[in-house]
Parts: sequence; structure tokens; C-alpha cells
Amino acid sequence: MELKLRRALDFCIRHQTALGCSIVSLLTAASKHIFSSVVFKCPCNSGNMLYGSVFLIVPAFILFLLGYMVNARTWRLLTGSCPPEKRCSCGLWGTCARYCHVLVPVTARAMVAPLTWIAVALLGASFYDCAASGNSLIKNLLCKDQGPDCHKLLLKIPCDETLLKHISGEFLSLQAQSQMIGWLLIASIVTIALISTCVSHCCSPVSYLQLKFWKIYMKKESELFKIKAEEHATRLAEINTNCFFGAIDPAPFQTPSNDDWWKISFLYAFNSEEQYYSMIHKYVNTNRGKSIRFGEGNQNPPGLGFVDEASASESGF
Repeated sequence: MELKLRRALDFCIRHQTALGCSIVSLLTAASKHIFSSVVFKCPCNSGNMLYGSVFLIVPAFILFLLGYMVNARTWRLLTGSCPPEKRCSCGLWGTCARYCHVLVPVTARAMVAPLTWIAVALLGASFYDCAASGNSLIKNLLCKDQGPDCHKLLLKIPCDETLLKHISGEFLSLQAQSQMIGWLLIASIVTIALISTCVSHCCSPVSYLQLKFWKIYMKKESELFKIKAEEHATRLAEINTNCFFGAIDPAPFQTPSNDDWWKISFLYAFNSEEQYYSMIHKYVNTNRGKSIRFGEGNQNPPGLGFVDEASASESGF
């Protein structure tokens, strides 16, 4: 049993990105089903377009923002980027390219939940039915040569589908339109994801097996960093509290300086000539960041984004 649990855990660790996206998608789909069953009630009047669009787009936008909030690289990029001593005079143009380079993969991951919401909503068709029935373009297409009563009937269709038989059958029904758009969206997402993955692997600056080793190293470094940080913080807290209650002077205790923390918190930049697996690795091998080589690094390939994510995840974001 223990061996099976270990294998299951190893599988989850190896495929944590794919499993994470799958879990997010499943939770989003379940939330959409509950949301549409309990909350959504199309008004079936002139407000159909606004009401249906809000339910289709606004939750997706909220999920998109949450995707940014829970991504570790977002906070690793922003934390300390405009400290008070600089008076927030950040060089916009000088750092724009670096920010975009980091935010593109962050945005791609943040889009998983909102696109899942929209795709599932389109397949369910209820939101689209409501919004499309109030859209002037859809009205003109479906009610062409049908008389003025057709527009009124179209607004009532989300509440009574039997009214659909009074509308011309030359065009797809609203439900069929919604499902067709939903499947096209899913096909587009899968295609783009496949192409992006292929490009990321093709542009990888290291080989396949070295990339696997790198991910193992980052996982272990993050685990050890958390353990050592907890031990160090606990020891420092004990010394300070003992001195406070005992009214004694503290014994010397070495902790990293502010400058040291800044150095290991920089975004990782790959250098093919002198490769390091993390900022801590680079810091240790450049005389605690004092060597001129510490500032070297010419790229941050999307395929190596896990370096910053693994480090930032230990901060709790």
C-alpha cells in the first residue's frame, strides 16, 4: 500500500502542471453548472443581451484576475519592483520587455479557468440563448421576413423553447449556435496549447533529460529552503524571546542581509556559458553574489519558468 501511495505521489509531482489545470477546469465546470442551475434566470425581455453577457463574461474575467493572483511568478516579478526609496520612478520602457516576457506565460496559465467557464457555458447554451435572443444582429438574421412579432417571440425563447417552432428554420437554433461556438473554442484552445508546448520545448536551451534533472533539483531546493527557513526563523525567534523575558543580551546569530535576500529574489536569467539552476545556486557560486558574474544573464526562456515558480511558491503565494 505504501508503495502504491508513493507511486501515486510521484505521478502527481511529475504531472503537477497538467493535473493542476485539469482540477481548475473541473472545478470551473462544476461551478458553472451550479451557478446556471441556482442563480441564472433569464428575464426574457429587452434586458436579455445585457443579462446573458454579464453571466458569460464577468465570471470569466474574475477567474482571470484570480489566476494572476494565485500565480507565484506574478508576485516574484512585482515584489520590490518599485520600492519607496525609488519613489516608484520605475523605468517603464526599460523593464517593459522583461515584464512582458514573464507575464505572457502567466497570462496563458491564468486563461485556463476563464476559457473553461466560457466553453462550458457555451456547451450548456443557457447564457448564450439569453444573450443572443436580445442581440439585434441575431434578431435580424432569425426574424428576416417574419414580421414584427418575431422579435417579441425571440426574447421569450429562453423561457419557453416551444416558441422556437414559430421562428424560421433557415438558420441554426440559438442552442445549436452556442454549442458549435463552444466546440470551436475548445478545439482552438487545445490547438494553441499544443503549439505553445511544442514551441516551448523546441526553444528550450537545455536537453530533455537535463530539464528533468533541473526540475528535480528545484523541487529539492525548494523543500530544503523551506525546512532551513523554518529552522532559522524558529531559532531566531527563540533567541529574541529568551532575551526579552530573561533581560539578557542576545548571542551573535547570523542571518542573511537585506542585500542577500534581494539577490536571491531576482528573476532567473539563463546564461549558456555559466549555467546555474537557481538564483541561490548562482549566489553561492559567485562569492555570495559579489562577483561581476552574478549580474550576467541574457534570457529567461518560457520553458524555464518553473525556476521562478518553485522559488516563489515557498513565500506562500
